[in-house]
Amino acid sequence: MDQKKKTIAIDMDGVIADTVAHFVEWYARDSGVRLSRKVFERKAEKDALPGNAVRKYVVSPGFFRTAPVMPGAREALLELSKDFEIYIVSAAMEFPQSLSEKYDWLAEHFEFISWRNIVFCGDKSVIGTDYMIDDHVKNLDFFRGVPILYTSEHNLDIVRHTRVNNWAEAISFLKKKPADPII
Repeated sequence: MDQKKKTIAIDMDGVIADTVAHFVEWYARDSGVRLSRKVFERKAEKDALPGNAVRKYVVSPGFFRTAPVMPGAREALLELSKDFEIYIVSAAMEFPQSLSEKYDWLAEHFEFISWRNIVFCGDKSVIGTDYMIDDHVKNLDFFRGVPILYTSEHNLDIVRHTRVNNWAEAISFLKKKPADPII
């Protein structure tokens, strides 16, 4: 009898899509000023760039479609898919123009994730997987499974939830075996 795989909900922006790098790149393109990722440290993302640039970019055609893949994400999801049922979960409804861009981005970079395992929603509290990896605590605080905070510049001061700093740490955490019982 096959044992049912555990399930993981994985956020897109800031977890498998490197939106911070993309914001910095688009800002340099538009302003001629190259800023460091550090401008996002310990700030709400919307407040990190001058001139309301973050808001401008997230409603701009092409922004979500052209984001770079987070280092190690593709390889990690391939590895995790051997032992887990993976769902990509994005609170995309705030920016409805992003829906097709995010779907196309996933089809290009994570083609091994079935369309059946892609969830675009407005509120992640409806997600009922065993684990959730997200960079925003608002999505983790009320999650009923095991919440995993993926480190991003904006969440450095958050101390609740298990934290992973990269995909190698995420794999290590998710694949660790329970300790053998003491006899």
